[in-house]
Amino acid sequence: MNLKDCHNFADFRKLAKKKLPSPIFHYIDGAADDEVTYARNTSAFDDVDLVPNVLRGVENVDLSTTIFGKKLDLPFYLSPTALQRLFHYDGERAVGKAAKKYNTMFGVSALATVSVEEISSMIDTPKMFQFYFHKDRGLNDSCLERAKAAKFDVMALTVDTITGGNRERDLRTGFTSPPKLTLSSLYSFATKPMWGINYLTKGKFELPHLQDFVKEGTSTNSSIGNYFSTMLDQSMNWKDAEQLCSKWGGHFALKGVMSVEDAKRAVDIGCTGIMVSNHGGRQLDGSRSPFDQLAEIVDAVGDKLDVICEGGIHRGTHMLKALSLGAKACSGGRLYLYALAAAGQAGVERALEKYKSELVRDMKLMGCTKISDLNEARKFCEEQIKKEN
Repeated sequence: MNLKDCHNFADFRKLAKKKLPSPIFHYIDGAADDEVTYARNTSAFDDVDLVPNVLRGVENVDLSTTIFGKKLDLPFYLSPTALQRLFHYDGERAVGKAAKKYNTMFGVSALATVSVEEISSMIDTPKMFQFYFHKDRGLNDSCLERAKAAKFDVMALTVDTITGGNRERDLRTGFTSPPKLTLSSLYSFATKPMWGINYLTKGKFELPHLQDFVKEGTSTNSSIGNYFSTMLDQSMNWKDAEQLCSKWGGHFALKGVMSVEDAKRAVDIGCTGIMVSNHGGRQLDGSRSPFDQLAEIVDAVGDKLDVICEGGIHRGTHMLKALSLGAKACSGGRLYLYALAAAGQAGVERALEKYKSELVRDMKLMGCTKISDLNEARKFCEEQIKKEN
């Protein structure tokens, strides 16, 4: 199987599994506990149907949307994810270049393997920095100031990792950052020699935003769950978020909002956006999916800030359903991480092109030529239902 054989999310996942050692693949692929929420994140989209409309004149389709004051050519962006150098030796460099080519936003994690300074020097398209609230206030200040100096457009405070989720696949495979060989993983690494050669020869693995402050994850092996549970500040509260928002002084979002009450409080503290997200099903198993929560959150705060639907997205039709419910944009990590692992920048670009083609084709089939048409169609249907009742 090669990149040319990848036509959808499942194909990219299959090729990624072929390329990666088992602990690395299952770090991307796994979730919390019994992974019920992980599965629900995608299956939730099946509960809503799209309605085709005909004879609408759909020769030209505009996929653009505006979030955080930035116009994107696509109605979805690439969420910040940690440790990308483990999935492909080009890591965030590959993803950033692909995002630039398609003029969409690229998110960079505090746990990234490439610095905000380097990313900023590479791409001039919209950029988001994912902030984790550490116990070490010096580390927090450093991340904020570096992202600000690098002229990132948005800061997203991750609020759903107050403690690490129970990621049992990682426990079984022995996944850590940086990777370490165990008796159970030795065979898997040995059977993926190109991954090992690239890891050892394509530059040193490092976490440039963290390494001057903490050893965990850089010079000391640590699982992500353990890192979240020991290094992040579990006393973080709404006052801390409000102060961080004020200190940032620009577009500010909360990543991991799942309730209407929290969405309203995000408005109160000055947020300009929220990501409706459950961290890819990797935290609280048994919680609802972002799509399950989307409509009521949009109804409550959609006119006050940008609402992003994040998680479980495998298809352009999933995005169209979220956009129809009023999301300003969609985002995700796995939607491009498998492609990154499969073939680096070329893989990410192929994934973006596939999603773009799906969106254009399916919008034409729905009789829509711009993103705002989707939400207008939903409102029309709701009005008709009210009249019938």
